[in-house]
Amino acid sequence: MKRYSCSYKYPLRWKILILLLMMWLLTLLKLLNVERFLFPHREIYLVEHFLSTSPYVRNKYGHLRNGIQHEINCSSIYHQDPAETGKSLEIRRKEIIDLDDEDVVAMTSNCLVYRMIRGYHLKPVSQEEENFPLAYSLVVHKDAIMVERLIHAIYSHQNIYCVHYDQKSSSTFKLAMENLVKCFPNIFIASKLEMVEYAHISRLQADLNCLSDLLRSPVAWKYAINLCGQDFPLRSNFELVSELKKLNGGNMLETVNPSSSKRERFTYHYELKKVPYEYMQMPVKTNITKDPPPHNIEVFVGSAYFVLSQAFIQYTFENLLAKDFLSWSKDTFSPDEHFWATLTRVPGIPGEISRTANDITDLQSKTRLVKWNYLEDHLYPPCTGIHLRSVCIYGAAELRWLLNFGHWFANKFDSKVDPVLIKCLAEKLSEQQKEWVDLSSENVFIHRSSADVLL
Repeated sequence: MKRYSCSYKYPLRWKILILLLMMWLLTLLKLLNVERFLFPHREIYLVEHFLSTSPYVRNKYGHLRNGIQHEINCSSIYHQDPAETGKSLEIRRKEIIDLDDEDVVAMTSNCLVYRMIRGYHLKPVSQEEENFPLAYSLVVHKDAIMVERLIHAIYSHQNIYCVHYDQKSSSTFKLAMENLVKCFPNIFIASKLEMVEYAHISRLQADLNCLSDLLRSPVAWKYAINLCGQDFPLRSNFELVSELKKLNGGNMLETVNPSSSKRERFTYHYELKKVPYEYMQMPVKTNITKDPPPHNIEVFVGSAYFVLSQAFIQYTFENLLAKDFLSWSKDTFSPDEHFWATLTRVPGIPGEISRTANDITDLQSKTRLVKWNYLEDHLYPPCTGIHLRSVCIYGAAELRWLLNFGHWFANKFDSKVDPVLIKCLAEKLSEQQKEWVDLSSENVFIHRSSADVLL
């Protein structure tokens, strides 16, 4: 019996010894690079292979410098070549690694180098664009590299850009945004920053803060456009300017009569409360009925996203009706989805849409293309990416559809879902910009030559 009791005399010592032996064995296996055979991982795909393995970022993947990366032909993706589209699907099965916020901080620490790497000096601009500057309000909160790519895609030196980051964003994300804007004379951080809550007045206020700053800028911009970090353009700056000129001072946004469920959003008083799911706080409906809107305003609903003339924005900040309506909207649910849609129906506002005019739906407004899963196969083809809260995060197979649908911007994009689509969209837009600017220059030359002959 003594012999059996002896094995339990020092149980802790035995446990420590076994643990040390296991740790030693695992270390040995790692040194011998055996773990990849015993515990195989998915292959890695670096979204930006050159930067991820370069000294311009933190360079965590230098050992993958000579790793095999798929060469993607974006023209073939656009023409829906099965083999090329298959490559994008193969990439999606890998572990997709993109640059993180700290990488963007490092990448933008030297502005001269950063601008050269990204080829900002190669962006062509026509005289038409020079004479028609645009203003952007970018309300962002995460994924600095996606914001950086968005800015690169929409950037043109004559435009002006305001970036509003959420006060709740990580310190690294904030630093990435601060670093980024320092590299450009026409990009700045909003002078007043909000803690943005889902469906709360703070989301609308973030845009208003940027718009107020943009109105005070020395740039005589023609239209203001608001975007978020998961948006991406579907038109080059040249094409966008050409489309906006056709509006003749009008506006482009969704504005429809509200359904009974949407009407509840502004019929009752809402209070910001903590909620036990995804969003930390959001407006919660109470039993308190609100007073009717001021000035006998008829409320319409739409999207938080818009393309609005400078005259319209000026009216919003100066007109008493607009100010009173904003104040009335503060305790409603998602006021950004009825504020602009309603104001554009107010008689006398610049670019007014009559209250009796037909609804302008999200598919009729060219502002922003969003694919909802419950409308797929009815209004548009199925999503080839994934869905997040009923919204499609697009896949590469939708490149052609996105570019040909007719909208100016789209949502949602995520490099960790499909990096090929974002790469190819950026490439196609760059090609289109160059082609249109070159064609514009040729037309100017021909026009001037004809005028000289007449003289």
